[in-house]
Amino acid sequence: MENQWIINEKQGSTKIIYLNQPETRNALAMEMRLALLQALEDAEQDDAIKCIVLTGSGKGFSAGGDISAMKKEIKPLEGRKRLQQSHPLLLKMLSMEKPIIAAVNGAAAGAGFSLTLLCDLIVASDEAFFVQSFVNIGLIPDFAAIHFLPALIGTQRAKELMFLGERISADDAQRFGIVNRVVSSDQLLPEVIDMAEKLGKKATAAMGMTKKIMNEHLNKDLKNLLEMEAQGQDICFQTEDFKEGVRAFFEKREPYFTGK
Repeated sequence: MENQWIINEKQGSTKIIYLNQPETRNALAMEMRLALLQALEDAEQDDAIKCIVLTGSGKGFSAGGDISAMKKEIKPLEGRKRLQQSHPLLLKMLSMEKPIIAAVNGAAAGAGFSLTLLCDLIVASDEAFFVQSFVNIGLIPDFAAIHFLPALIGTQRAKELMFLGERISADDAQRFGIVNRVVSSDQLLPEVIDMAEKLGKKATAAMGMTKKIMNEHLNKDLKNLLEMEAQGQDICFQTEDFKEGVRAFFEKREPYFTGK
């Protein structure tokens, strides 16, 4: 099944979901987030599906938030509501008792990077890179990256990636403990599908319960963090730094931030 926002494919017991806006590098427009949530709910209800693979159409995984939608003025409380609309997707990825593997085929930037952290396993192409780019347009990380990235790699390393907003290679992401495996670009999907099929032959009920218990134990304060994140992002949307960051992005220049 295809729509404007995602493509669904089935191979054996594996469902492959492609983020499908290659012309925007699979920017996570709200419509795409809702379509992805629906695809995951469908996979959750399909007993024949044992594992989900999430990847991007074209040359990238996801460039993150849809910055074109941020060009218009975002009024107070609109930013908070915007992030709250994404919470069901985040919580579904964490709570569904089927493993999700991110097959990162190119750039995973901003919320695209954060999206990979919600998956159970991450396999990256040797051409992929990761960047917590929020600070470059005057925003805080969202999609719960403030929770998951420090949990994976430690607070100091996470602060470095979030504060500097610099890209790291797939090899560095593996070295830091973000990525499980790095493979050649032409072998990415075959490798991930093979991994998914192996998972599908395991004791899936036990694996699903392991995921559920682990996530509920490790993420006890997640809902509180998501609300803090939504409020913080709403404040950032009102700053001059954010407005300058968006202008600089579209003018393809370095932003001049004033801390206001």
